[in-house]
Amino acid sequence: MKRNILFLAGAAIVATGMIYAQATPGTTAPGPQRHPFMARRAARVANELGLTDAQKDQAKALFAQARQSAQPLRAQLRENRQALAAAVKAGNEADIQRLSQTSGTLQGQLTAIRTEAMSKFYASLTPEQKAKADQLRQQRRARWQQHHGTGSNGDSGANGKG
Repeated sequence: MKRNILFLAGAAIVATGMIYAQATPGTTAPGPQRHPFMARRAARVANELGLTDAQKDQAKALFAQARQSAQPLRAQLRENRQALAAAVKAGNEADIQRLSQTSGTLQGQLTAIRTEAMSKFYASLTPEQKAKADQLRQQRRARWQQHHGTGSNGDSGANGKG
């Protein structure tokens, strides 16, 4: 389960970064000037995967659609966070519980949108590109584990299992 979450999170970052790298100045999408790390990473991944111009254009359209679909949910989530902060200040435990559940639902919907877009993008890759993408994901995961000191099962090693 943790592997899937890490994969999806990494895939979403890469996919989102591809959009940012493709955005041109003057568009409503955040461009490379706003997210330089993601733009550089997306360009590197696109280069490493050997994406064609058609694949880049398809990814751009796909993730732009996902971003547009997610926009109302992000607005709802922002409002929910504000209401949750107010509930915390008021000490209203019932509202905290209700708003926390709503937040989880909204986050789940956003995850579904991003994951569906990534699934469509992954399906557009050639078998060689898929193999390379999988290899890059494994390398990224290994670096993350090394940096954070976790084992393959997600344990931190502090309990002697990792």
